[in-house]
Amino acid sequence: MEQLQRYLNHSKIDVVFKQNKDDFVVTEIPLYEFSGDGEHLVLKIRKKDLATWDAIEILARYLNCSSREFGYAGLKDKNALTVQSISIHRKYEEQLKSFQHENIKILETTYHNNKIKVGHLKGNKFFIRLKRVGAIEKRKIEEALGQIVTYGIPNYFGFQRFGVEGDNYKKGKDIIDGKLKEKRRNLKQMYINAYQSYLFNSWLSKRIEISKLIDAFEPKEIYEKLNLPLDVVKRMKKQKHPFKLLTGDLLSHYPFGKIFTIEDLEEEALKFYERDRVPTGLLSGNRVKTSIDLAYEIEKEFEEKTGEDGARRFAWVFPEDVSSNYKEEKNWMEIQFYLPKGSYATEVIAEIIH
Repeated sequence: MEQLQRYLNHSKIDVVFKQNKDDFVVTEIPLYEFSGDGEHLVLKIRKKDLATWDAIEILARYLNCSSREFGYAGLKDKNALTVQSISIHRKYEEQLKSFQHENIKILETTYHNNKIKVGHLKGNKFFIRLKRVGAIEKRKIEEALGQIVTYGIPNYFGFQRFGVEGDNYKKGKDIIDGKLKEKRRNLKQMYINAYQSYLFNSWLSKRIEISKLIDAFEPKEIYEKLNLPLDVVKRMKKQKHPFKLLTGDLLSHYPFGKIFTIEDLEEEALKFYERDRVPTGLLSGNRVKTSIDLAYEIEKEFEEKTGEDGARRFAWVFPEDVSSNYKEEKNWMEIQFYLPKGSYATEVIAEIIH
């Protein structure tokens, strides 16, 4: 067991990352090109030290309108410099020409025939600056980036999902268990969503732990400990990707497509390694498909009735356009990459640093 524990302990790269407007830049990539015509004015804004809702409320107060008149595709971090598109009826266009705010700049405007809605984004580009990066840290970071480019990363929900204190998921569980009442629908849903996310992250950690054990030990040494058939463990051992697929897993074509149950374990494992598809994890709830067979034996430990609709989420994603630039005179490493929507840049940083 000591050998196992040593294997599971990661060495941390000792660098500094502070999530602020200078060291963390997010640029939203819309789902579609705006038509250039229509009754909705699309504002491409750059904001700093403001959450998306903060910026919208400032604009709404300036226009003397309801914040609900604005459309947006996704919520962007407060502690960052972010660029995103929001929409408002074009009747406000003239009034907005004189808008000025020290933390919000309207970079450009165009038109579109519908309001921007939540989810109408393809993904986000990120720029991140790590500090106190010496020669040894530089080499380790470059090695980590090489692994990320080759294998991708686990698609954990980031800490932002769980609230300032990190305990929103506990409130969600208490609501589900009837121990807590929350009359405000939006807060109730937020807490339950946090609990769904917590269950997903817990499942993903379990599967990663199993995958690491399979990589580290011979099948005969661990199959009983994992409560998996020996022949299945042997087949998993042969998979090229560090995240091992199981019989009964639900996969999705990547980066989008239908969800389907795995049939040929070896063939699908190879296609996963080639980025053609990825395994999915459960967001517990109503009207959601669950895995089967051995995969479900693990998944069911993290399945609960939440009262909300469930979904399947990519267990793994592949950052794209990954690049790095080392500034030796300042001991800075600047990293850029693209992630699909719903994935967290802070998890890429965690993957690099750990």
